[in-house]
Amino acid sequence: MVNFESRTFSLKIQKFENGYFVSITEGNDKLGSMIVSLATGPTPTTTTIIPSRNESLFLRLIAERISTRMKGIALVSTFVQKELETSTAKALMSEIMEMIENE
Repeated sequence: MVNFESRTFSLKIQKFENGYFVSITEGNDKLGSMIVSLATGPTPTTTTIIPSRNESLFLRLIAERISTRMKGIALVSTFVQKELETSTAKALMSEIMEMIENE
């Protein structure tokens, strides 16, 4: 659980041999918008599974950053109550990358 700007988020990261599943939820644990990214070459291939109304860039950036860094698959799901502020999105991304690098 992490708190940013009076909002509480649950970050869950499941590591697999060939990638990661990352869940970001605000409030109750729910699946939300989902994107998958696969990095096998110089640029990752990214596909939206469940589209997001307003967090598509945030989802894409996290998935591509994780898959590129780990040279594998990143599946990212996000369920938030309202749109993320830029500072909150940056803080969440930093927290997630730190968690992944420390595993």
